[in-house]
Amino acid sequence: MRIRDLREDADLTQKTVADYLHIRQSTYSQYETRQRQLPIDTLIKLAKLYDVSTDYILGLTDIKAPYPKNT
Repeated sequence: MRIRDLREDADLTQKTVADYLHIRQSTYSQYETRQRQLPIDTLIKLAKLYDVSTDYILGLTDIKAPYPKNT
């Protein structure tokens, strides 16, 4: 997963991202270190925060751009 790189590129602290997600900083740290599995709803929130696709976060693609929304 690329959440640490995305966070650092955005110049955000773990605490800032954890507050955005309404979780503790220690929980977020465990997501970054893969000690805890990232829940799908959290994955979606992170994709929206960084304006990237969930596939990019998961390392399934190198294309950052989120998918277009269906209208």
